[in-house]
Amino acid sequence: MRVRYAETDQMGVAYHAHYLVWCEMARTEHMRQLGVRYRDLEEGRGLRLAVVEAHVRYRAAARYDDLLSIRCWLRDVASRQVTFGYAIDRPQDGRSIAVVQTSLVALNSSHVPTTLPEVVLQRMQTAADPVRMSFKCR
Repeated sequence: MRVRYAETDQMGVAYHAHYLVWCEMARTEHMRQLGVRYRDLEEGRGLRLAVVEAHVRYRAAARYDDLLSIRCWLRDVASRQVTFGYAIDRPQDGRSIAVVQTSLVALNSSHVPTTLPEVVLQRMQTAADPVRMSFKCR
């Protein structure tokens, strides 16, 4: 993913909120690879996954035109909540740009917490990090 000019602030650095947008992109693709599409959850099951917690540890500045690598993995899966970890790196110089963690809760069409469908839970639990990597953002 390349940092676009519109994503930078007056200092020429990627604006901090864009990191979460980039993580959303990575999370959506990761779920798609697991066979779980947001669109299917929303349209087919009336479910939404709402971000209830986000932690970002900024380690280095991402600047305009930097090429970034964003890795996403499942850290924990419960009946109503899933937690993802992310690593944003700049391969050109090997720098860690940020580490991120988000937790999402399943909501029904009335915006009430609900359980994830069994098939979704199975696909996600299979892919969850089995060693529960240490991941401190603070």
